[in-house]
Amino acid sequence: MGPRSATTARITLVRVTDRAPLSRKLSAIAESATLKVDAKAKALKAEGKAVISYAAGEPDFPTPGFVVEAAAEALSDPANFRYTPAAGLPALREAIAAKTLRDSGLDVPPSQVVVTNGGKQAVYQAFQAVVNPGDEVLLPAPYWTTYPEAIRLADGVPVEVFAGAEQDYKVTVEQLEAARTDRTTVLVFVSPSNPTGSVYTPEETRAIGEWALEHGIWVVSDEIYQNLVYEGARAVSIVEAAPELAGQTLLLNGVAKTYAMTGWRVGWMVGPADAIGLAANLQSHLTSNVNNVAQRAALAALTGPQTEAERFRTAFDRRRRLMVDELSKIQGVTVPNPLGAFYVYPDVRGLLGREWAGRTPATTLELADLILDEAEVAVVPGEAFGPSGYLRLSYALGDDALLEGIQRLQRLFA
Repeated sequence: MGPRSATTARITLVRVTDRAPLSRKLSAIAESATLKVDAKAKALKAEGKAVISYAAGEPDFPTPGFVVEAAAEALSDPANFRYTPAAGLPALREAIAAKTLRDSGLDVPPSQVVVTNGGKQAVYQAFQAVVNPGDEVLLPAPYWTTYPEAIRLADGVPVEVFAGAEQDYKVTVEQLEAARTDRTTVLVFVSPSNPTGSVYTPEETRAIGEWALEHGIWVVSDEIYQNLVYEGARAVSIVEAAPELAGQTLLLNGVAKTYAMTGWRVGWMVGPADAIGLAANLQSHLTSNVNNVAQRAALAALTGPQTEAERFRTAFDRRRRLMVDELSKIQGVTVPNPLGAFYVYPDVRGLLGREWAGRTPATTLELADLILDEAEVAVVPGEAFGPSGYLRLSYALGDDALLEGIQRLQRLFA
């Protein structure tokens, strides 16, 4: 065969991303700000910096020993090495139904429970189940960073409804009604709140529930912190405050926060049979069943002694009071008293526009960078949860580190 002709056609290489772009929907997702700040803090620690991080919402306690023992025992049963029902182990679903009745006042059969890979999967699947393209979802702000992204992944439109420190970060029915349109189909309700730690009163919860019922609006209620409350407060479930709302409410929960089981990845969702059926079907294609050993551990956590969980809560309460007291000593910082979760959300607008260590931050993004650079303290700026002007600090870390970090802030802003 002779030499190729000079006129032989040349192949033009085209980049795949030019011909068929990567997903625009996924490309638009913002990285989790809390995990990003925590990762940066850990990287600085690895470099030898004495960084104290208030970024991650993760208890510093070890998982209770009896829970770990239950997992170890599960490893001896070959049945746990096989596929099991995608919606969860029957025994765990029964335990979740019992907990839901006990703590949320809602009597549901185990068939209306789906066990998920952590609370985040429950959040994702909840919006996939009840949101259609273009639907507006009322999102009280400050909000957890994942909610708006999960709403957008369901092709919904998050509509922020902001309540500031003067309202203890709790929205009112009047605010929700002002934001409602004929495209509003879902409300996100979180009490206790991440990032603020605010807890709605029974009366406030009932008023919001009755409003949602009146207008035929679905409620996605994240109750992951419901057992972490203080000063005699009780996080009343919206379906207990307004029982008739149960037919249009999805309750989300998990073992991560109460039992120091963040890495075990066991959450759940509870709700009406039709919506739960959709979520279970989605999960059958998405992940199938949650790790069976972790499910056995979660079963032990829910049905075993609650003494360790109460010890965790007592320690959080002590840290909460210390953090509120010490942060309140900084001039220009306003600290509403959080009654739940393990976060403090101070209003720091009084620190903006002033010179600190030769820098004048105009936003809390800039302020958080300054704090990390000058005090080696990691906090999450308010922009991650809504408007600028606020910081989120988690007190789910050791007592000594907690106090040392705040003292660094006191010295920086003296």
